[in-house]
Amino acid sequence: MTRFAMLFSCLLAFLATAASADTVAITNARIHTMGKSGDVTGTILVHNGWIAAIGPRVRVPANATVIDAKGGAVTPGFFAVGTNIGAVEVDLVQETNDNATSNSGLSAAFNIAYGIDANSIVIPVARLGGVTRALVTPSYGDGDGRELLFAGQAAVITLADGADPVTRARAAQVLELGAGGAARAGGARGSAITALRADLDDVRWYARRRGAYNTGGTRELRFTKADLDALIPVVRGRMPLIVGVHRAGDILEVLKLARAYRLKIVLSGAEEGWMVASDIARDRVPVLLNPTANLPSSFEARGSTMENAARLHAAGVTIAFANGDGGHRAREGRYNAGNAVAHGLPHKAALAALTVNPARIFGETKVGTLDRGKQADIVVWTGDPLEPSSQPIAILIKGAIQPMTSRAEELAKRYRNLGTPLPPAYKN
Repeated sequence: MTRFAMLFSCLLAFLATAASADTVAITNARIHTMGKSGDVTGTILVHNGWIAAIGPRVRVPANATVIDAKGGAVTPGFFAVGTNIGAVEVDLVQETNDNATSNSGLSAAFNIAYGIDANSIVIPVARLGGVTRALVTPSYGDGDGRELLFAGQAAVITLADGADPVTRARAAQVLELGAGGAARAGGARGSAITALRADLDDVRWYARRRGAYNTGGTRELRFTKADLDALIPVVRGRMPLIVGVHRAGDILEVLKLARAYRLKIVLSGAEEGWMVASDIARDRVPVLLNPTANLPSSFEARGSTMENAARLHAAGVTIAFANGDGGHRAREGRYNAGNAVAHGLPHKAALAALTVNPARIFGETKVGTLDRGKQADIVVWTGDPLEPSSQPIAILIKGAIQPMTSRAEELAKRYRNLGTPLPPAYKN
């Protein structure tokens, strides 16, 4: 063998070893791809963070890291929506709560991405529930004199250990109408819709005349320049507008507004959505909902039912599950999905509402399914992920195997037995 051939052979061997070091094979798996491949039994091969192969006859490289699923289910990582993961540590401790602003002059420009904490102890807890991505949405810090309708801009984050969590800032704009919007606009729904139309007209006017605005040749506008700039993608239909709304009549009003202004809207809440499901489906508007909302918690949600998800899905509406209880309970999203199945939603549709649907709604095309060429956000389960008794045994985000622990679990282990004998009454 010539010297060149020997060097070339060594180089190939080195590259093969390096490649296999970044290769993970999940074997003996029941794979719910949620994509074009459907359900597959076999192996999923991940290389350099991407899905390289999937199927019953995938060749596993000799030096790959192998995870034996032992017949368990494998799904895409869950995509939580309408959550405050990473933006709130302790809700009532203000210095750990970056989810809202009470600034009377700041509305649509508020960017929640700036406050996401990469070291939040909430992130590992959510990840252990199968959550690998999330859309973090701002809420309202209502205060005296705050009449602006928009809450601010949402961000997409990854829950990967040690990573910069924000993968896309300014992913959506957040707005509440119904009773909440009415309270900020003089106390009536009509005033909120009127104010919103005027605001959207102002943004359209500003978008066409920014030069005149910068030189002072403009009419009076309610928003600051920062808010106006933040809303231009919304009025141009490029940024989703998440509209919190609950009553059937309010939903119809929002649909009418979206058609008039050509907005790309996403309904949030929509407890009475089932009453107008055909209208929502006709306009191809997706819905973020809490499938366990079944009590008339207010006058605008009197029609709440746990069959809401099933009825919307049957009408052809794309749904995604929002937990409704904040980031601290995002891990429970799969339990809520299981409840939706118990009330008529097909199992596959429930999995889609946790994975591919939210990814598609918010333009995250690299994740959401386990097809070849997609980014490897993968969860390996002991059983059906919608069963509370099932647990993840391995989690990959962008192909990297994640730690299977959290601060809460470490504290539980630390203080489970302090060495103090139990009183006789507490002994088995």
